[in-house]
Amino acid sequence: MDNLHDIIDRYKSSGKEALLSVLQEIQEEEGYLSMEVIHEVSHSLNVPENRIYSIATFYDQFKFVPQARRRIRICEGTACHILGSSIVVREIKKLLGIEPGQRTKDNEYGLELVECMGACSQAPAMQINERYYNRVTPEKLRQIIEHLSKIEE
Repeated sequence: MDNLHDIIDRYKSSGKEALLSVLQEIQEEEGYLSMEVIHEVSHSLNVPENRIYSIATFYDQFKFVPQARRRIRICEGTACHILGSSIVVREIKKLLGIEPGQRTKDNEYGLELVECMGACSQAPAMQINERYYNRVTPEKLRQIIEHLSKIEE
């Protein structure tokens, strides 16, 4: 929580205009925006909580629940869909036992479906945290998960 106050203090003089920057930094630091955080930001920057929610829910970068350690994002755009992203999703469900929007019990993996990653010529595309994978097949997916399970991030 000390980092939260440091972030807010850096932007306090800018007031309401700094709201988006404050939320982005907190999201980066904490991984999500908790009720506690939104209340504190509201109080510190004198911005109503419902205004903060309105802004934060507009951008998909903001999350309101803790995120999995490894966030798997699968592209569901047209090219990826046609070239097998649904097969990759089915394999993730089988391997990890989770549906889109869920996390594994150990909070190691989470699964999200996204509209487009802009990698149509490399479809189907997948992202795990900051790393992108192209032309993903069920076999390639199994190898990636097996490799990640052996290393610490």
